[in-house]
Amino acid sequence: MTVNKLLASTALLASFMLPGVSMALDVNITADMPSLEVMHNGQKVVIQRNQNQENNVNPAFGKTSRKCPPFCIQPGELAPGVETIGELELMAYLKKMSDGDKSIMVVDSRTPDWVAKGTIPGAVNIPWDKLNIGKSDPITVQEILEKQLGAKQQDGFWNFDGAKTLVLFCNGSWCGQSPTNIKGLLKIGYPAHKLIWYRGGMQDWELLGLTTVK
Repeated sequence: MTVNKLLASTALLASFMLPGVSMALDVNITADMPSLEVMHNGQKVVIQRNQNQENNVNPAFGKTSRKCPPFCIQPGELAPGVETIGELELMAYLKKMSDGDKSIMVVDSRTPDWVAKGTIPGAVNIPWDKLNIGKSDPITVQEILEKQLGAKQQDGFWNFDGAKTLVLFCNGSWCGQSPTNIKGLLKIGYPAHKLIWYRGGMQDWELLGLTTVK
């Protein structure tokens, strides 16, 4: 992510500030954006940071070490053409979705037990083990690709011309769930430019005190 792209994303998000929302928050998202309103399951949710300046990270994401493998540190770049993004860029995608852009889907790749503990407002849960190309049930994979992601099968091949741009995340930079899905989708021809990875995932989201929903 270049400085110019980051500045552009920040400026874009600043233009999405809620009308009528007070600027009196002590802990803003950025200097120009106190909060952000998005849609989650048909309801408006305000994303903002925890205002308690003595607050500590959610204990569920406070653990620093997990057995590797499988919980190994992921690279900064998963594959050529797949963009890695941070929180402000993710929020820009969430806002576009909430404003009706159906060409984008933010995907929480975690299993439902983790999602039940809290997810990012606006995200859609597609468990990684249901979309593990080559290992998951082929019929389930086909249904996800066609009904949720907008891909089409033609003469035995997948056509991704109308497929959604996916922004995938899981539990953090040590989590291999969304990377597994991204790599699998690439293998069957999903365009790299339509696959975006929020590497920090829930651990970084929680670390910044940002709103979650159950």
